[in-house]
Amino acid sequence: MSNTVTSYTKGGAFLIEESTANQIFIPEQLTEEQKMIAAAVEDFVETEVEPQWKKFDSKEGIEIGKALMEKAGAMGFLGIGIPEEYGGNEMDFLTSIAFAEKAFASYSFALTLGVQTSIGIAPIYLYANAGQKARYLPKMVTGELKGCYCLTEPGSGSDANSGRTQAKLNQEGTHYILSGQKMWITNSGFADLFTVFAKIDDDKDLSAFIVEKDFGGISLGEEEQKMGIKGSSTRQVFFNEVPVPIENLLGERGQGFKIALNVLNTGRIKMGAAVVGTAKKAMKYVTQYAMERKQFGQSIASFGAIQHKMGQCMAKLYATESLLYRTAHNIDLAYQEMIEAGKDPLESKWRSIAEFAIECAITKVYSTEAADFMVDEGVQIHGGMGFSAETKIEMAYRDTRINRIYEGTNEINRMLMVDMLFKKAMRGRLDILTAAKNVQKELTSIPSYKSNGATTFLYEEKQAINNFKKVILMVAGAAAQKLMKQLKDEQEILIHIADMLMQTYAFESAVLRTEKLAGLNEGKPKAGTKAMLKIIMHEANNIIANAAREVTYAFAEGDELRGMEMGIKRFTKLAPYNLKNARRAVAQLAIENGGYFIN
Repeated sequence: MSNTVTSYTKGGAFLIEESTANQIFIPEQLTEEQKMIAAAVEDFVETEVEPQWKKFDSKEGIEIGKALMEKAGAMGFLGIGIPEEYGGNEMDFLTSIAFAEKAFASYSFALTLGVQTSIGIAPIYLYANAGQKARYLPKMVTGELKGCYCLTEPGSGSDANSGRTQAKLNQEGTHYILSGQKMWITNSGFADLFTVFAKIDDDKDLSAFIVEKDFGGISLGEEEQKMGIKGSSTRQVFFNEVPVPIENLLGERGQGFKIALNVLNTGRIKMGAAVVGTAKKAMKYVTQYAMERKQFGQSIASFGAIQHKMGQCMAKLYATESLLYRTAHNIDLAYQEMIEAGKDPLESKWRSIAEFAIECAITKVYSTEAADFMVDEGVQIHGGMGFSAETKIEMAYRDTRINRIYEGTNEINRMLMVDMLFKKAMRGRLDILTAAKNVQKELTSIPSYKSNGATTFLYEEKQAINNFKKVILMVAGAAAQKLMKQLKDEQEILIHIADMLMQTYAFESAVLRTEKLAGLNEGKPKAGTKAMLKIIMHEANNIIANAAREVTYAFAEGDELRGMEMGIKRFTKLAPYNLKNARRAVAQLAIENGGYFIN
């Protein structure tokens, strides 16, 4: 696959290092092979799923999705990234993201397919022994065996390790006897294989098991009545003294929580791919409707209020797509680096994803909230028709809402990303302390207006990136120093710091992509990208400034508070810019192209 990028910024280091355009990958660099794979699955969705879109808003979609998954397996779509010895198509992580973007823009079928190819197959591929892989993977790749992931319980959601499902070794020492209850289990209605997390005896930590339905003792609740994604199977699963052979322990005893976290990292970034694909499709619906709908003798797409919404949506989509592909390729580069260092290939797979766990969490939260914003604005642009069940945007509005809840709620992911950042710092993997001290020194000095060497047309944007990072370092550093161990319990503060991190990473990704696009186009920025950067920058600036003040007001007072307020004001000062015209320019490009217009 593509090897156009050879160096990268380590996980979390974007905060303290200056990344360059040459270090990031952009979707415009996808190889012909990657584009062909994406096009093949897009064609499958258009021909097999799209004609039945309405059926995926009912339980009828469950059986249709099951049949389509088997068809997808026959076409090789379930084995992307799985070695050929197990019947798959072993490809890099970036290719799986390009595939996921097209494959998962498919209504409720996206969940059916996504669970199988991600959290269904991943635990077995990454952690099973050779015998387990040989037994299960080939049939999962073809769709003959359908899998599901059983982690959540009625009393343990975000606190997964507190689960009460129990496994006890029988007297003969041949089987674990598994008992417990799981809920919100996607694909459970037709699953043959259950990856189940349970505690053995009185263990502190979870273990994981591969449980076949045919073992007996498994019963299911009724299909859940849901707001959206109605065409996906979601049930409770009850395990009543299920005899699980000891050889079906997945990984090592007590390793289940680590397995769960690493698999969820994979799911979080793939969710980013899914919502990018979904958002592109939604923006196509919205743009077409705005062009066709006439009011006061003209298309509503010509109205400033509509163009404001369209421009804002396209800018968010540009930022989301930029950070998604940047992160995905960085994972591939980390994997290549580990392989070159002689590391085990399979271990390197999950370790490379774990290296970018912060960025995976950012991708999940930023993308799902951007998508929610876009479909909400899409409904508004449709007016009364947007509230009608006859429109695809209405279904997208309901289907998209769940994304902020599963794979770890967005609130949990916010706190996780900050926690992981601080832990990397404490372990000496990120020198945040020195960076924060440098910002403190700068606050007592005269501001410098020296150019940082950025290309002329991105000078302000590059300066803004640096300043956003300084705000984070100043505020987070002061909070950590003042609150110390208490900080982990100050969830509101952690959430605000996370918002600043996300906005900075997303904006930086969009800026570097724009710079790289210009380089590929003889130094000329691609149409609309400059305007979108201004939109993203000013929104990020407002969010960062407000979040920084919220954090500061929570613990600082007196001279410390006044000093930090001066720092926030200094680092979030932008030159005036006509955002109205920027949004109109972006909206006009969307109108001319019938939707998202970048690639």
